[in-house]
Amino acid sequence: MTPIIKPLILASKSAGRQEMLRTSGLMFETAAARIDEEAICEGMQAEGAKPRDIADSLAEAKALKISRKFPQGLVIGSDQLLVGPDGELFSKAESPEDAEITLAKLAGRTHRLISAAVICEGGKAVWRIVDSAKLTMKDMTAQNIIAYVEQYWEHIRHCVGCYRIEAEGAELFEKVEGNHNTIIGMPLEPMLDYLTLRGYERQS
Repeated sequence: MTPIIKPLILASKSAGRQEMLRTSGLMFETAAARIDEEAICEGMQAEGAKPRDIADSLAEAKALKISRKFPQGLVIGSDQLLVGPDGELFSKAESPEDAEITLAKLAGRTHRLISAAVICEGGKAVWRIVDSAKLTMKDMTAQNIIAYVEQYWEHIRHCVGCYRIEAEGAELFEKVEGNHNTIIGMPLEPMLDYLTLRGYERQS
């Protein structure tokens, strides 16, 4: 029996995630899923939830919201959390000063990036995955941090760790352990395997 191929929808306007899917050869649409991420994080943290469970819940909330709006589609939701060296969950910097504080906390130490993806169909989750990576940043002086943020602020302001590992941020690290796509923001390869099973073909 030939599988029914439904429209593939990415519940995100993230340029990085869109580029990952495009590079993989998938045809897809996008729809921004506006959820209260801060409220979900704070509520789950208060309940003692683990970071990987929070990332999974955020990805699912995004996918579910768009899936209920477009029940005829197969919807991908994805989210990423940065867990600092002391277990602190980091948010995206709202100003260059915030970015300098973030980098000062990460410099010379190891942090984790946790990326989750959930696929929803007809308002229900049908597939999910959570993956993580460990990154050890080189030490940076206060002057180095200020200069880096001043030069790259417009590029890093939407990155939770205030760096782009696929660009200038690669030079900031002495050790990177984990899948490249997980670090960028989505566990891509397992998801592609699932979509292949569902009959989605990738363009060369």
